[in-house]
Amino acid sequence: MLLLKIFLSFFKIGLISFGGGYAMIPLIQKEIIGVQGWLTVNEFLDIIAIAEMTPGPIAINSATYIGYKTAGVIGSVVATLGVVTPSFIAMVILAYIINKTKHLPQIKGALKGIVSGVIALIGYATFKMAIGVDILSIYNFLICLGAFLLFHFTKKHPVLLLIGFGIIGIFIF
Repeated sequence: MLLLKIFLSFFKIGLISFGGGYAMIPLIQKEIIGVQGWLTVNEFLDIIAIAEMTPGPIAINSATYIGYKTAGVIGSVVATLGVVTPSFIAMVILAYIINKTKHLPQIKGALKGIVSGVIALIGYATFKMAIGVDILSIYNFLICLGAFLLFHFTKKHPVLLLIGFGIIGIFIF
């Protein structure tokens, strides 16, 4: 019964959450602390901090950790499945619809518009990050340009470039 409650709680969170992992945090908090009473506020804050530090989406990381804290390894699997299942179902349905209608001019136009919008969002995020690291300083600009050129022309793995430029940064800064 506990595993079903965990799955349904996280399924509901995944179903009604829009805007990504950070938008899910208040919903997770309300459900896990307020409705279910599985954690205290301090335990929840610790879980959010851990979920933030580990690789991967914060909503999935926190669901996995909360599931583990509540019902062990199987609880972590059940909570993770619960939070990702609504998105998985939505993506399967959308993929099916797009695949069946991709020949229609309206769908082609919509997809081109979405791609353009995504490129704009990525560009905006890049711009905001560039301002945050003072890209106009000569060293930051040269490192950024060097990383871009190396990645573009050598196709080296991004992790290798990050390590290399991190080492360069130690000596420059």
